[in-house]
Amino acid sequence: MKPAARVVHGDPPGGRKAVAVWSIGVAVYFVAVIFRTSLGVAGLDAADRFQVNASALSTFSILQLLVYAGMQIPVGLLVDRLGTKKVLLIGAALFTLGQLGFALSPTYGMALLSRALLGCGDAMTFISVLRLGTRWFPARRGPMIAQVAALFGMAGNLVSTLVIARSLHGYGWTATFVGSAAAGVAVLVLTLLFLKDHPEGHEPPRPGKAGPSFVREQIAAAWREPGTRLGMWVHFTTQFPAMVFLLLWGMPFLVEAQGMSRAAAGELLTLVVLSNMAIGLVYGQVIGRHHAARVPLALGTVAATALLWGATIAYPGEHVPGWLLVTLCVVLGACGPASMIGFDFARPANPPERQGTASGIVNMGGFIASMTTLFAVGVLLDATGDNYRIAFASVFVLEAVGLTQILRLRTRTARREREHLVASRVEAVHVPV
Repeated sequence: MKPAARVVHGDPPGGRKAVAVWSIGVAVYFVAVIFRTSLGVAGLDAADRFQVNASALSTFSILQLLVYAGMQIPVGLLVDRLGTKKVLLIGAALFTLGQLGFALSPTYGMALLSRALLGCGDAMTFISVLRLGTRWFPARRGPMIAQVAALFGMAGNLVSTLVIARSLHGYGWTATFVGSAAAGVAVLVLTLLFLKDHPEGHEPPRPGKAGPSFVREQIAAAWREPGTRLGMWVHFTTQFPAMVFLLLWGMPFLVEAQGMSRAAAGELLTLVVLSNMAIGLVYGQVIGRHHAARVPLALGTVAATALLWGATIAYPGEHVPGWLLVTLCVVLGACGPASMIGFDFARPANPPERQGTASGIVNMGGFIASMTTLFAVGVLLDATGDNYRIAFASVFVLEAVGLTQILRLRTRTARREREHLVASRVEAVHVPV
C-alpha cells in the first residue's frame, strides 16, 4: 500500500507541473470568455443581421446568462462528482458547437438556440478552473490563483474587443465566428491529452452513491453556511454593472447615445478590460495578505461603481465628457476582481468535497443580476425611445438589494469563520503523527 494515499487531505505541492496543468484549464476558460463576450462587440451587427429591436437583441445575452446561471449548481455537483477533466471536456465541446452554430444560423431562433448551447458549455468552465486550482496549489495561494484565472478571462474579453470586432468588419460574420470556433477545438484536444484532475498522492475522497438525497444534502449543506450566501451576494452586487456594459449595452450606449465612433467605443471597452486585469492582481495580493480586507474592498467597489454610474447617467449635457467616461470604465474594471471576493468567503466555509457546489452557488449570483439587468435595460430602452439614462438607472435597484444582504450576512460569516478556525486548530492538535 502506497504511503501517498495517506496525504489525500494535505496541501497540494504547487510547482511547475501544477502551473502547466492549471494553465490548460485556464485556456479553456479563456476561450469560453471569448465566445461569451463576442456578442458584446457584435451587438449592432446582430441587430442588422437578424432584423431585431433592443429587447430581442438583449434576449441573446439573457438566454445565454439564464442557461449559465441555471447550470451553476448542477455543474458544481458534477465537478464534485466527476472531476474537473470530464466537466471541462463536456463544456469545451458544447461552447464550440454553440459558437459554430451562431456563425451559421440563418434565423434569429436558431441563433438563440446556439447562444443557449454556448452558455451551457461556458457554465462548466470557471467552477472547474477554480476546483483545479484548489487541487493543484496550496490553500494560501487560493485568492491569487482565483484572481489570475479571472484575469485570463478578461484577456479573453480583450480578444473579443480587439480581434473579433476588427475581424467582423474585415471578414464578415460567418468567417469571424467559424474561425473563432477553431480555438474551441484546440483547447478540447489539449484538455483530452494533458489535463489531470489532481497530483499523485492527493486524490480526493471517493464520492458516495449519487442520487436525489446526495444532491439535496450537498446543496443544503453549502447553503447553510453563511459564507456561501455572503459570497453569492458579493458576487451578485459587484459583478453585474461591468458585465452589462461589456456583454451587450456598452457599445450601443457609447455609439448611439454618446455619438462616438465604433473604434473609440471599442477603446473604452478595452480600457474596462485592462483596468480589470490590473486591479485583479492588486485585489489578489491584498486579500492573500489581509483576509479582513474582503468586505471593505467589496463595499468600496460597489460604492465607487454606483457613484460613477450615477454621475454618468445624470450628467446634464447631451454627451458625457470623455474624462468621465474614462473614469467610469476604469472603475468598472474593479467589478470583476471584486466579484471574485465572493469565492473567498465560500472557500473556507466548505470542505473540499463540497467546493464545487458552493462555488456554483456563488457564481450564480452575478449572472442572475446581469441577466435581470440586461432584460430591464432592453425593455426600458424600447419603452422610452432609447433613453439610456432611464434604462441604466435600473442598475441601482439590484445594487441596493445586494448591498442589504452583504451588510446582513457579514458579521455572521466572520463569526462562523472564527469557529471553523478554532475547530481546525483543535483537530490538528489531536491528529496522530
